[in-house]
Amino acid sequence: MTDFASMFQGHLDGHLATLKRLDECRVALSSIAEAWLTALKAGKKIIFFGNGGSAADAQHLAAELVVRYRINRRALAAIALTTDTSILTAHSNDYGFETVFARQIEALAQPGDVVVGISTSGTSKNVISALKSARDLGCVVVCFTGQNGGECAQLSHHAYSVPSTVTAYTQECHLLAGHVLCEFVETAFA
Repeated sequence: MTDFASMFQGHLDGHLATLKRLDECRVALSSIAEAWLTALKAGKKIIFFGNGGSAADAQHLAAELVVRYRINRRALAAIALTTDTSILTAHSNDYGFETVFARQIEALAQPGDVVVGISTSGTSKNVISALKSARDLGCVVVCFTGQNGGECAQLSHHAYSVPSTVTAYTQECHLLAGHVLCEFVETAFA
């Protein structure tokens, strides 16, 4: 039987090993930071979406931009496509779950917006469908994935692929980098 202390230490060790490899993502994250800043300065918006824990991250990051991260400044245009239960359930019931985000991209995205699909596997069909729609509309396509990147990375202009196959470590690193990205753009608007 594993005791909590051993389990906690194992998680810390795995997380720290992943964090030490995040420097491999510096160039990708820098290009994402510039894309976010360019879009927001041009009056465009950042659109986030994902499933499960990635949906929670989408909402979290959109809130950091609209409200604030650390600095009091004007609101920055961001939205999470995971928050409107009427749209999510109506679309899923009438058309299926695979296009639930693509339909919202069709309705809300404009050329020059940054669309951020979050999928730890990089293979979530509804995220892939939305990234394709975003490309067709002339959006800047970004993904946050795990190590392999999957089709999400192939479709993206900028891919942040955490060097881990462990979902928990990947999600933790998505939020860490998301916070740094929010701080970067926030500082420019402070």
